[in-house]
Amino acid sequence: KNNRDPSVMETTTTTPLLPVDLGRCGWLRRRLRLKNPLSSELSGAVGDLGTFIPIVLTLTLVSNLDLSATLIFTGFYNIATGLLFDIPMPVQPMKSIAAVAVSESPHLTPSQIAAAGASTAATLLLLGATGAMSFLYNLIPLPVVRGVQLSQGLQFAFTAIKYVRFNYNTATLKPSSSPRSWLGLDGLILALAALLFIILSTGSGNDRDVVEDGDLAESSSDKSQSRRRRLRLLSSIPSALIVFLVGLVLCFIRDPSIFKDLKFGPSRFKILKITWDDWKTGFVRAAIPQIPLSVLNSVIAVCKLSNDLFDKELSATTVSVSVGVMNLIGCWFGAMPVCHGAGGLAGQYRFGARSGLSVIFLGIGKLVVGLVFGNSFVRILSQFPIGILGVLLLFAGIELAMASKDMNTKEDSFIMLVCAAVSMTGSSAALGFGCGVALYLLLKLRTLDSSSFTRSNDGSPVDSEAAPPVA
Repeated sequence: KNNRDPSVMETTTTTPLLPVDLGRCGWLRRRLRLKNPLSSELSGAVGDLGTFIPIVLTLTLVSNLDLSATLIFTGFYNIATGLLFDIPMPVQPMKSIAAVAVSESPHLTPSQIAAAGASTAATLLLLGATGAMSFLYNLIPLPVVRGVQLSQGLQFAFTAIKYVRFNYNTATLKPSSSPRSWLGLDGLILALAALLFIILSTGSGNDRDVVEDGDLAESSSDKSQSRRRRLRLLSSIPSALIVFLVGLVLCFIRDPSIFKDLKFGPSRFKILKITWDDWKTGFVRAAIPQIPLSVLNSVIAVCKLSNDLFDKELSATTVSVSVGVMNLIGCWFGAMPVCHGAGGLAGQYRFGARSGLSVIFLGIGKLVVGLVFGNSFVRILSQFPIGILGVLLLFAGIELAMASKDMNTKEDSFIMLVCAAVSMTGSSAALGFGCGVALYLLLKLRTLDSSSFTRSNDGSPVDSEAAPPVA
């Protein structure tokens, strides 16, 4: 459901995906219902690929990531989390681990990447199983969480703009300094055309709410009715899905030799051998910076954002355990370490995903690709227009940043902005989080009611609020 407009619950009908009677499996039947038109759910499914594809491509080319295992396992993760949470819960790369793996010398090996992912997963599993994650979730002030979300959203947006403006360097997982050309099959004109198409079809992202609210329904004039029909038509266009499919077509146009390089059938699974040195290197270099980011953005921020977007408050314990279980299985087979992410959730919501079916469709797609093409699918990914991915990532980042719009008091906004500024300046969500919590406590200490410590001459308490202000 959508907490932005209570009337949506009354007017929106859910459509069962399977026509068969699942009376004995009511839980599954509820999970297999569309909460938005099928085209919107499919469009939302690709809403977080602006983050997923560049990182997977870089790890595959630089660190010899097993692409087939990554696609197959993340496909299963998508299906499982879609059924478990009944919202479009994203499965995204652990970004800090990926950044360390390809940007520091020497590059991390697949075994060291797996050790870093498993170490992070074990930590989150422990925090979730012991109840510590739920304690942190209830303890952390909302303005601090909003600061983390704002910084993450703006960082996504800044990165997206760089993807559009500059060529992508797969060796560093960052845009290069060379500007992107205007023409070509991955030029600025293509990216700007995708940007304009998405803006014209989806607007600011709330057209569906505008069409259904009472402001437009109050007037029965032909002009209002025409506007409602136009917005309803535009909002029904699966813009992200269309843009993504165009990108896939352009892959084969850019390099027709892809057809002969593709090999059918999944790549062979293998269990990684992780030595003690791999555990030490992976934990110290990659897991330590990843753990605070996963706690904040993959669990706490996701739970808060779920309540904002879907009016559904997830259990921090369940989300934390979910991240732990996923990686403690997949990392041993060479799959990329993954987590949930507030940015991915915002991106999928922005493009129309409202139910777990959206990511179930995405998971099925990953499974098909992983089983049919295996590791040879990297040839297609290597030719995907990065400018288009930047456009998708831009909208995901803006949607995540807009979650901070409910900070209505100056004090809350002050805490949020300081937390976001420190996070972005130091490129560390943990540092911004620590500063935000410290600032919150200082402000509360400053306004602490001291009436219980102030007594009049006769020994009776003095009401500090009734005392005149000191000039």
